[in-house]
Amino acid sequence: MVEIDTTPRWVDSCEQLAALCAQWRQQRAVALDTEFMRSRTFYPQPALVQVGDGRHCYLIDNLAIEDLQPLRDLLLDTAVTKIMHSCSEDLETLERLLGVIPEPIFDTQIAAAISGMGAGLGYAATVRELLNIELPKSETRSDWLQRPLSDAQKTYAALDVAWLPVLYGALLKRLQEQGRESWLVEDCATLVETARSPQSPELYYQKVKGAWRLRGKQLAVLQDLCTWRECEARARNMPRNHLLKENLCMTLAQQLPRHKGALSQVGLEGRALREHGDTLLQLIAQALERSDLPTRLPQPLNRQQGELLKSLRKEVASIAECEKLPAEILIRKKELEALVLAPDPQLQGRLCGWRADVVGRPLLKVLRHLRKEEMK
Repeated sequence: MVEIDTTPRWVDSCEQLAALCAQWRQQRAVALDTEFMRSRTFYPQPALVQVGDGRHCYLIDNLAIEDLQPLRDLLLDTAVTKIMHSCSEDLETLERLLGVIPEPIFDTQIAAAISGMGAGLGYAATVRELLNIELPKSETRSDWLQRPLSDAQKTYAALDVAWLPVLYGALLKRLQEQGRESWLVEDCATLVETARSPQSPELYYQKVKGAWRLRGKQLAVLQDLCTWRECEARARNMPRNHLLKENLCMTLAQQLPRHKGALSQVGLEGRALREHGDTLLQLIAQALERSDLPTRLPQPLNRQQGELLKSLRKEVASIAECEKLPAEILIRKKELEALVLAPDPQLQGRLCGWRADVVGRPLLKVLRHLRKEEMK
């Protein structure tokens, strides 16, 4: 194993950053991580960017450096692979900070899963499993926006990228030996594309628990309330539930209050009632006049569909065991349910890539056979 200096190297000047980024762009890959705060904001507040080059660990103080263009150029350099771990929130943070999504990326959590190590392994667990090194987790809830950072914070942040290059080498070798490197490339490209295309505010109502119970005008009200909440939360940069709780959106859509007294009765009180009462009543009234009503959301599976789902899960478990893969990596619950609910199921989304041959087509074959049996 290459000897790595885990001592944090603080970077807080434009000149330092430019020189280092020019150096890193000569490498095949660099490790990348971020620290951010999000407890009271909609968007992550970027507080620190960590880079590991396989020899040293650098902490880039984005709060102090005025010109971050060299870092932006590094993230956009497709000749340099960015090694990250469970990077969805880091991608969002970097997009917030620099306006770009890095690519290509090599997510070591996904790589570990595809290589058969298990789904959802944390960074520390992956380091322990592959390198037999124990990492501290004492600063996970630190205030990363404070300055100066404590020595403990700096050490923790540095260790988050210290061993990523070593994991990269070990996992890449495993994937190549298994013939699964292209699987990792595909899944990481999907991560990047997802980060570039956040869900439209108009579709957020589909995530609300119990929304399948609503139809017609009620569902239209829920959609419009959730769209307003999503847009307003983004504009104010505040958490959705600080603006309007999700369960209250559902209650408003069910009860359709027409005046402030009715709003108060369903739980909207105090400052929220004063600030948003008129707006919410207007949104409800307008939604009730809509002619373009949203399509009702899929209901929970009935007993017959549930039996089909159970059979498909058994097939997934069998394939997972044969491939030595976590079942969660092969197919998600919603993807399985979509196959069961579709009158003429087809492979879509992630099931069109490497999963098509591994799990998609076998599941379609089983499903069609079971449906034929039901019709006899």
